[in-house]
Amino acid sequence: METVILRAPAKVNLVLSVSPERDATGYHRVRTVLAALDFADRVTCAPSDAPELSCSAAIPVPCDENLAWRALMAMADAFGREPNVRIRLEKRIPMQAGLGGGSSDAAAVIRGVAGLWGIGADDPELVRVAANLGADVPFFLGPSCAILGGRGDALERALPRPECSAVLVRAEGAGVSTAAAYRAFDAYAVEPGFRPASCEAMVEALEGASPRAIAASLANDLERAAVTLDPTVAEALGWLRGQPEVLGAQVAGSGSAIFGLVASADGAQRLAEAAAAAGYWSQATAFV
Repeated sequence: METVILRAPAKVNLVLSVSPERDATGYHRVRTVLAALDFADRVTCAPSDAPELSCSAAIPVPCDENLAWRALMAMADAFGREPNVRIRLEKRIPMQAGLGGGSSDAAAVIRGVAGLWGIGADDPELVRVAANLGADVPFFLGPSCAILGGRGDALERALPRPECSAVLVRAEGAGVSTAAAYRAFDAYAVEPGFRPASCEAMVEALEGASPRAIAASLANDLERAAVTLDPTVAEALGWLRGQPEVLGAQVAGSGSAIFGLVASADGAQRLAEAAAAAGYWSQATAFV
């Protein structure tokens, strides 16, 4: 096989339930309903005389902090191969947006390298490599909509995709790091009356294929952290929730992007154009 070209989709957390308690490794216990989007990066993997990584965005490459690079090195280590693969990332998903772009790129590299090396897509070692890279990475190797537990990396079961469209919106703020969001969460999770969000209503809504029920079941325990850390997130969220086409909206992951659910693709496109006119980065998309 000479070249493998893959789509690396963005994701949103329809529900992100975070427990104040941590596991033995220090991670918060998480249950989340994740759904992949049609909006995606493009990842190309090809044989090379030496490992190589290039990217259309202004990010440091190669670099130990880059998940795509780390995924290549982890695959070489796991399968006892030389990491002689050329990787090209064509970035569309913004960074520090809660949309899982880096994790999705890493999963695409895992799949692409597996294809080049003749490793079956169902090899359980691929999931182990993914889990060691980050909590979101294994999701992108599995079903496109699912409920996960543990650190957010343990697949519980696949779910039907949402039967609606979506629009992504992001203000030009500083962005929100996941580590900072969890530190902020720790400060309010100890308040009397705090209870982690539940995933059960969302599971029922997805199984019933009801866009309005899905919108009513959105929940994110890190939303308060995101809007506190970056006030532009709160502004964008207020704008999106004020649009009549929007069935429901919330922060994507730990931010700083937000997403709104819309009944139709045409409505999502109109809303994305309105968001762009209001000065926001925006993207109409669908669930895959």
